[in-house]
Amino acid sequence: MEIGKYNTLTALRSTENGFYLIDADKNEVLLPNKYVPEDFAEGNEIEVFLYRDSEDRMVATTDVPDIQLHEFGMLEVRDVNKVGAFLDWGLEKDLLVPFSEQKIRLFPGKKCVVFLKLDEKTQRLMATTRIEHYLERDDVELEPGEEVDLLICEPTEIGMQVIINNKYLGLLYDNELFQAVLPGEHVTGFVKRVRPDKKVDVMLQKPGYEHVEPAAQKILNVLQANHNFLNLTDKSEPVIILAKLEMSKKTFKKAIGALYKQHRIRLEEDGIYLMAEE
Repeated sequence: MEIGKYNTLTALRSTENGFYLIDADKNEVLLPNKYVPEDFAEGNEIEVFLYRDSEDRMVATTDVPDIQLHEFGMLEVRDVNKVGAFLDWGLEKDLLVPFSEQKIRLFPGKKCVVFLKLDEKTQRLMATTRIEHYLERDDVELEPGEEVDLLICEPTEIGMQVIINNKYLGLLYDNELFQAVLPGEHVTGFVKRVRPDKKVDVMLQKPGYEHVEPAAQKILNVLQANHNFLNLTDKSEPVIILAKLEMSKKTFKKAIGALYKQHRIRLEEDGIYLMAEE
């Protein structure tokens, strides 16, 4: 049984407290009554998450945690006491960040990026804000243009810090951020470049001309939703284009250029008109 992860287990026997589940090695764990599905019976298989309850016993749950073992995530502090900070991670028992694992002191209501790990001495799950110790910095196996998962983290003076594929630290620059993103959100991005110092720059749009096609489709969708007219031109201010289409002026110009060549739009002084299909 792997604590801090999902396990597929088999129902062994029913008790007044719930169902005992068993794995292939005959290890047992309790699934409390409140998590037992209707018509659950001996021999049935079920996927459960394993963690330790308030009495330090390993227990199974069908609730879904926000992060699993060896994953990064952004969680909110629910409470602080003499032991440390306790985070809301979607389960009945809050997740502890001991004071020794806090890079800066945490307080109720604060959201922070943490890494979920297992304390080798106590075999308890705990979180740490010292995430730099768990990120790969030397062997960065990423290629320009590669599609990646991004966890949006803290804002910086020039952009947003991100964690790439639950493994690398990256940066999303403000001047290339053409859609709203929120800390804690997972979004799809693309590698822009891996610098000599192994830092990674990322984008939300695919580098190069490849991102023009979805941008062109977005313009078509907006035109259709606005009676076949859009009051933007290649002279419109970048901030206006960003507000209406969530794309840069450079991307906008490439996209309308492609649509014009395809005879899908008509460009006039007052804006863009959708051409009727032949």
